[in-house]
Amino acid sequence: MNIVFREFNPFNVWIWVEFAQHPTAVEQQYLEEVFNSWFFLGKLGGFNAENLQVQETGLELSFLDYDGDQTDNGLMAVMHNMGEFEYDNQWGRCWFDLGTSDAVALDVLINALTLFSRDYVPLNALMIGGENADWPLAESPQQEEIARLAWS
Repeated sequence: MNIVFREFNPFNVWIWVEFAQHPTAVEQQYLEEVFNSWFFLGKLGGFNAENLQVQETGLELSFLDYDGDQTDNGLMAVMHNMGEFEYDNQWGRCWFDLGTSDAVALDVLINALTLFSRDYVPLNALMIGGENADWPLAESPQQEEIARLAWS
């Protein structure tokens, strides 16, 4: 799976997925479950790089003295919004407002989709941000709503 980053605004980002072949309804559902799960973790503040105590401890986790107050003392890192998935031939896309979630969220998504592509539904590409020349944003009712809200 080819991973491409384009112009990136975390408060207004489209994520594009190119399937290896036209996806079935079940394959679309599987992909949407990955994104829904990822977004739900982000909505709950799961991608907060200020509180990676377990990761920063290293390999020896026995009897880790976890500081539960550290979560309360840091800045919130939550995702704000997720649009509906749209499909056109081999492409799927979804709009996100990643809010204040940290970039670790994108690493988690890329890692999950890499294994998803290898073991479940083959994907050719994951594109984060920008526009896709194969499928302009102007064709999206979500994009029209986002633009309307931005100007009101």
